Amino acid sequence: MGNVTHKGSANGSSSARAPLTRAIALVGPAGTGKTSLAEALLFASGAINRQGSVEAGTTVGDASPEARARRGSTEINLMHLDYLGDHFALIDMPGGTGFAADGLAALQSADMALVVIDPAPERAALAEPMLRRLDELGVPHAIFVNKIENARAGAIRDLIAELQPMSGEPLALRQIPIREGEHVTGYVDLAMERAYRYRPGKESERVEIPGELLEREREERGHLLETLADFDDALLETLLMDETPDPSLVMADLAIDTATGKVVPVLLGSALTGGGVHRLLKLLRHEVPEPEIAAIRLGVENGTALHVFKIANGGAMGRLALGRVLGAGIHEGDELIVGDESARTGSLFVLQGDKTAKQAAAASGDVVAVAKVDAARSGMLLPGKGAKCTSALLVEYPARNASLAITTRDRKDDVKLSTALHRLCEEDPALQWSQDDATHETLLRGVNDDHLAVVLGRLQRRYGVSVDTRPPRIAYRESIRKGATQRGRHKKQSGGHGQYGDCVIEIRPLGRGEGFQFTDKISGGAIPKQYIPAVEAGIRDAMEKGPLGFPVVDVAVTLTDGSFHTVDSSELAFRIAGRMAMSEALASAAPYLLEPICKVAVDTPSGTGSKAGSVLSSRRGQILGLSPHPDWARWERVEALLPEAALHGLDAELRSLSQGLAGFTAGFDHLQELGGKHADDVVKARTAEAA
Repeated sequence: MGNVTHKGSANGSSSARAPLTRAIALVGPAGTGKTSLAEALLFASGAINRQGSVEAGTTVGDASPEARARRGSTEINLMHLDYLGDHFALIDMPGGTGFAADGLAALQSADMALVVIDPAPERAALAEPMLRRLDELGVPHAIFVNKIENARAGAIRDLIAELQPMSGEPLALRQIPIREGEHVTGYVDLAMERAYRYRPGKESERVEIPGELLEREREERGHLLETLADFDDALLETLLMDETPDPSLVMADLAIDTATGKVVPVLLGSALTGGGVHRLLKLLRHEVPEPEIAAIRLGVENGTALHVFKIANGGAMGRLALGRVLGAGIHEGDELIVGDESARTGSLFVLQGDKTAKQAAAASGDVVAVAKVDAARSGMLLPGKGAKCTSALLVEYPARNASLAITTRDRKDDVKLSTALHRLCEEDPALQWSQDDATHETLLRGVNDDHLAVVLGRLQRRYGVSVDTRPPRIAYRESIRKGATQRGRHKKQSGGHGQYGDCVIEIRPLGRGEGFQFTDKISGGAIPKQYIPAVEAGIRDAMEKGPLGFPVVDVAVTLTDGSFHTVDSSELAFRIAGRMAMSEALASAAPYLLEPICKVAVDTPSGTGSKAGSVLSSRRGQILGLSPHPDWARWERVEALLPEAALHGLDAELRSLSQGLAGFTAGFDHLQELGGKHADDVVKARTAEAA
């Protein structure tokens, strides 16, 4: 498990130095079997003596109660294995829409990503966002087609045809399936021209290439060699001479081109039965680049650095920074630069699922958990003393399209709630919480409803804080259609000094977005100057809740007249008089409701843009345009203006019409009048709430 006494080459060849740990990220859509594949790799390499099951809740990964309950990953899982003397760290990343963000930072320092998909061509599009991201990051990657035993006839050919336009690099199909009846029972290795039959729980056995596959094998091998020849003149010359290339040349080209990201190899197998898993381990051993390539990609020079990709607060070890060591190694007590300050590392741990093992040092390439670097945050690159990091890592997290207003069931938990939310957001950068000044609510924002449900479960389980939830209030406003003049007089006599304040105001509507204007036109000392600010304060008090029950905007107020008493007048009396005058004036000035309108951009696969537009229109949206996506071919973007009240549930509806791929961003654009039944319902709801 990442033994730090091993140092050296990571290309699988013999050397005076032992190999460094290479980091493999398991990525891909939800439900394709990434955690099961990690389990199969651990079992095939001998890291565990029995292969667990996600369904049974017995895997090394997905050990958290939330993941066990959902039978799917809700956060990244770290595991380690040795295979034929080479050391690997597996970073199993969630594929679900609400949880995939947890692995985005870790992806940056991985040596290779394995994109795990299933063999159904109609589901190929689910892999496109990850393939695009890997291309943008420059991370070498391979595709593992899992669940191959149930692939229908012709599925792999169709799958490659679907996937190729999504990839910036050519796909290199390395195997074709051998079928017996309705099931796939083995594969033909196109590079080695050998056939193998799967043996559940064991390494595949070599068999003769079936006669009916010889023509297909020659065709697909030809495609593979032509792809490799684009990057190797010697191989190209061999093919042009119609000669058979030496197998060692083909394997060397595959290793180089995969490690440098020139091609994307495609392998077949089954995590459930172990079919193809040993062949996958051999690919990892020979074709994954050394950690120094990731260090160069991240701009680590002269020394060591720790790439922090997650903060973990929930374990017995306290706060841990999970990350990857790049450059030179680190020891407990070494100095790292966090922002503008230095921090000394505490204990170092290696993680195997939810199990931890302490170690004194970590070599370059190791994936470890580090204690006591309390200022570190997910996505940071922390250089050691004297090291230089030339790049700033930026992680683009998905839009937080789900939100809840939360309140503690026990008021004594309010302080605990703040601390707990801070720690949860520290662990999960896709999560945000805030206090909304406009609605006076504690808001929790996440990627989708599933994401927030898991967060609330953690809040209760880890910190013992139970909360009630409801949809956030919409920040409705109100304004007026016409002007009005109103006197406000507050007079009270109760023995001794009384209270007296009297003012006359004129109000009129302003243009949208002009806010509030107050003008003092008192003459002749009708109201002493020291009481004028109190009148304005009272007017502002009344505007906090207008006659419809919402804050008032875009109104001009002019103070024109009034009177005072030399003994009984006070700031309080004039503030009350100002509030009375404004409340009555607003009620007589034809108040109306305003709702917030958001600018929405929906990104969705080609062919679904019109459906997305219909969804927006059905939610009172105004479509601004449908156009090709500015960056991704075969995607579309729909832009619209949509009431904020219509955003609730939009994410789920859009995903339902696009195989879970469509997403949107939304931001406040303007306030717009809301009338008719919609306005009546809003006012009734506010009245009932205040009752």
